[in-house]
Amino acid sequence: MKNNIIKLMILAVLTISVNACDDYIDISKEGQQNTENFFNSQQDYEDALIGTYDLLGTNYLIHILGEIASDNALCGGERPTDVLEWQEIDDMKHNPDNLALRNVWKWMYAGIGRANYIVEFQNQVDFDRKPELLAENLFLRSFYYFQLVKFFGDVPLVVDGRISVEGAQSIGRTPKADVYDKIEQDLITATNSLPWIQAQPGRATKGAAWALLGKVYLYQKEYDKAADAFDKVIKSNNYDLVEDFGTIFLNDNENNEESVFEIQYSIGVEGGSYEELEYSEGNVAAGFMSPRFTGEKVNWGPYDDGNTFSTPVQALVDLYDVADTRLNATFFNIEAFVEQMPGLTFDKRNEYTGYYNYKYMVYKEANLPDPRVTHGNNYRAIRYADVLLMAAEANLQATSPKGDPKALLDEVRDRAFGGDTGYRVPATLENILQERRLELAGEGHRFFDQVRTKKTSTIPSFEVNKHELFPIPRLEIELAGNTWSQNPGYSN
Repeated sequence: MKNNIIKLMILAVLTISVNACDDYIDISKEGQQNTENFFNSQQDYEDALIGTYDLLGTNYLIHILGEIASDNALCGGERPTDVLEWQEIDDMKHNPDNLALRNVWKWMYAGIGRANYIVEFQNQVDFDRKPELLAENLFLRSFYYFQLVKFFGDVPLVVDGRISVEGAQSIGRTPKADVYDKIEQDLITATNSLPWIQAQPGRATKGAAWALLGKVYLYQKEYDKAADAFDKVIKSNNYDLVEDFGTIFLNDNENNEESVFEIQYSIGVEGGSYEELEYSEGNVAAGFMSPRFTGEKVNWGPYDDGNTFSTPVQALVDLYDVADTRLNATFFNIEAFVEQMPGLTFDKRNEYTGYYNYKYMVYKEANLPDPRVTHGNNYRAIRYADVLLMAAEANLQATSPKGDPKALLDEVRDRAFGGDTGYRVPATLENILQERRLELAGEGHRFFDQVRTKKTSTIPSFEVNKHELFPIPRLEIELAGNTWSQNPGYSN
């Protein structure tokens, strides 16, 4: 949906943060549309669906937190107190008052609220594309709920429509197993109506739904079901690995053959600011994770500068074989770069390691009004390589495998070494998980992979039986009438 995202300010959608009046509230005036009479045509549904897609843009925060909470990267930034809520998560010192965690909660429920608005009024008008539109909507709601379960475990499950402020106080936290069940049901339903190919990049497809469903199964250790879901993606023959790993994340190679689901970002459409990052139509993560150059801007090459967050650690860099093409395509070695650029200097800043996330480097663009928070780098939410590695993991542990784990692992690893088959390794669980780390470094998956596989010992200050989940935001507990229990290890 790049260059076609619409902020639906005309909608008076009461979305849930669960209290939720801070997104859209019912302020209808005489002569204006309101929440009860909006859906009168197919275009009204299409506009509302764009509003549901729009919250995908806030995924930048999940991307950043998924790296700095893991053993892949340090928080970085200008100083140790820069974006303190991120620093706290990096140091495993976060608590229920952490603003970043409340934003994850609030923004994901805002997306769910918009999806539920469509569900509530889904029978108002009939049109040919309606089954597909409703399927896209279910995929998006499933995507938002999956993020919430990853972060918080048991969360309120609301699926039939919007909820009033008063009603929010009587809603309890739903066991995550039940939330997963609903996600699975919705994704299976969605696969029946979604096409394999969409004319407009960024829209949900059958492949995206099967891939997300497989991932949901994998997180629950339902390996046979996961293997079956991934097998449908693989055997569709709609996806392939990009031959040159170094080109996957270039801005001129978006929505390529490896993209199963890609979040679209735009530049020059709407701004956003450091105070209201959720309103940016650009990829905020890219600007935050890039280095801070100084000196003459003409010497910066094709890049723009950023805020020096999420600095990859040396221990991660050292895991790569020198022949692995992913090494130089994953990490931006700033010191090697400036050696080739006379007169160029840079700020080392907090937790400097010498490396930055090359997959999401920022480029000189018409990124107004603030070039550090509005970038066009699409987020590759689900790549085909990710699917192959999840399929290898699932099939290795399935009672009825659908594919050969070794062949699936080899496909990813062969590409990494330019087609050289001499670097293949046995398809053990350890090797598959290690390959996930190498392949997906910098993409925001690492922390959640570590938690689901119980391999968290390398995360500094991580406490077992506590940090597997983040705390429920204190304000949300209060707004729910203080009836919710907090996640283990955290106090209200």
